[in-house]
Amino acid sequence: MKRAWEMRFRVVAVGGTFDEFHKGHRALLTKAFEVSERVLIGLSTDDLAQKLMKPHNVATYDVRLEELKSYLRKQGWIDRAKILPLHTPYGVTLTSKLIEGIVVSRETEPRAHEINEKRRAGGLKPLNVIVIDMVPAYNHTPIATTRIRRIEIDREGNQIKPKNH
Repeated sequence: MKRAWEMRFRVVAVGGTFDEFHKGHRALLTKAFEVSERVLIGLSTDDLAQKLMKPHNVATYDVRLEELKSYLRKQGWIDRAKILPLHTPYGVTLTSKLIEGIVVSRETEPRAHEINEKRRAGGLKPLNVIVIDMVPAYNHTPIATTRIRRIEIDREGNQIKPKNH
């Protein structure tokens, strides 16, 4: 029997803030487009990003949306994607019968299981959960927007050398 992530889905969901669009974000989207014909991409609104209490400033929704669209166009995926504003961490995953799977990073996997509990409680089929490992930076710790904002690493996970004074 094929494992969930080896199957081809019609529709999967993926979500995030996608701030400082980096190598980890690209890996997440690549997996989503590998396993599905269509990908619903939930993009955190400015309001949700603020509620998530990130330990750094977050670019505006419009800036993040343009960067995301630009990447999807470059990959030839724009026609297979639908970007939706995320007003809650769940987006349409709690109501849509079309979504068959959800692609998450190891860090956000607990949210996928929470979504499935809520789907079951609401009488919907649980989603197949496709998990990718966090993409490591030069020092083997995950690439994260917080580290990029702190000027520790760049968007590819390379070390940023401190400037000598």
